[in-house]
Amino acid sequence: MAMYLIMLGPPGSGKGTQAKELGKALGLRQISSGDLFREHLKNQTELGRLAKGFLDQGALVPDDVTIKMVTGRLSMPDVAKGAILDGFPRTPAQAEALAKWLEGRGERIRAVLNLRVSDAALIRRISGRRTCRASGHIYHVDFHPPARDEVCDVDGSELYQRDDDRPETVARRIEVYQAQTAPLIEYYRRQDLLFEVDGEQPAEAVTKALQETLERMVGL
Repeated sequence: MAMYLIMLGPPGSGKGTQAKELGKALGLRQISSGDLFREHLKNQTELGRLAKGFLDQGALVPDDVTIKMVTGRLSMPDVAKGAILDGFPRTPAQAEALAKWLEGRGERIRAVLNLRVSDAALIRRISGRRTCRASGHIYHVDFHPPARDEVCDVDGSELYQRDDDRPETVARRIEVYQAQTAPLIEYYRRQDLLFEVDGEQPAEAVTKALQETLERMVGL
């Protein structure tokens, strides 16, 4: 049986990084819904054009479009052994559609890993980011500061705080995530698939805790 895992966590929790590290350790592909959207939009696929039509109107992309993107990717040969899903599903409806699709292939979700991080820590992590105007290099005022304040070490251009990284914007993003995802967390908890890890530890410690959780709970 293939190994399908889901990584949950609010913005700034590090779930993308952890999904990549876990994927390397387990020999599984990380499937990011955000990456899939960007790929389809860039390549102007049929699904990409359909999604763009909703995005241009300021509307949410319907579940069925997102599900087709994800299941299409999961049908590719390089994920025959399974995958770690990052950013999908976001709602119980998406989770049920995914479960039905996997069931049709004789597969199922083996575990859902949720990174717990306090709102205060998330706001500090994201609002401390600074971005290089010239090339997009990323810094952090606490964790990865530049050698000179507000100046990129690589090309000497100005560093700035993106609108998405401002504390008030971050707080709204967290509220939206919690409103969308709280029902999903309960959905997987009721199925005894949810395992939670303290995401405020150093990144290496989080990776180790995730691996140990899977070894203990899933037998990997």
